[in-house]
Formats: sequence, structure tokens, C-alpha cells
Amino acid sequence: MRKRHQVLLALSAAVGLSLTPLTASATPGTGVHGEILGKVTFGDKDYVLRKITVDPGGSTGWHFHDGTLYGFVAAGTLSHYRSDCTVDGIYQTGNTLVEPSGSGNIHIGNNSQTTPLVLMIVYVNPTGSPLSEDAPQPSCQLPN
Repeated sequence: MRKRHQVLLALSAAVGLSLTPLTASATPGTGVHGEILGKVTFGDKDYVLRKITVDPGGSTGWHFHDGTLYGFVAAGTLSHYRSDCTVDGIYQTGNTLVEPSGSGNIHIGNNSQTTPLVLMIVYVNPTGSPLSEDAPQPSCQLPN
């Protein structure tokens, strides 16, 4: 419950802050569309609010983040996998998730459903870092 409260607080703060609109940046993967809704910098951290839509059968590609990511599933179902291809979580509409930072936390998100997946994401990154860093595909196979 505490994590959910933290995610909702971060989302509320980001939305409530008169954020400056930006253009969307490229997202690795297939069938992924990102729209940056705003960004604000406090001290040495960038707070970025982004809407991500993943088409049915789409994937984020293998990646990691330089900062912590807080997510809310607005529609659909996210299948989330670790770098050893084990399921990290299945997140449905209304669920929240937290992705820790660093190259030791490589992961991929898939939409195996027949409807679009919509995520609202708050990135808390070191100032100037990219939203995600591409990672090589691990040697394991994702479950079908």
C-alpha cells in the first residue's frame, strides 16, 4: 500500500506542477508510442511524466533506467520480465509498479493482449539522463 501511495503521490505532483510540454522521444521495441506530457527539474533530478501506449503484441525491448520509474496501468495488461526471462509481474488496469534504477535491472515489458496497453509513467532520473538505456537481448527465451 505504501508503494501505491508513493506512486500516486509522484503522479499527482508531476501533473500538478505546470509542466513544460516536450516532444516525444524514440522508444526501443515494437508497437510502442510514447508522449511526454511534461518535465520539471528539481536540484539534480529530472521528473518526467510520460504516457506510453503499447499495441497488442508490442514490446518495449530490453532496457534499463538510470533513475527510478513509477508506473500506473491506465488500460490493458503489462507482462513484465527480468533479464533471466522470469516473470517479474503481470500488471492489470489500476495496478502500479516501480522499476528500480541501474544496469543490473534490465527488463522488458510486453502486451500479449488484444487491446492496447496504456501506461502513465513518472521517471525520476539524474538530470540530463535518457528515459531508458537499450540493453542486449539475453540468451534466455521469454515464455509464450
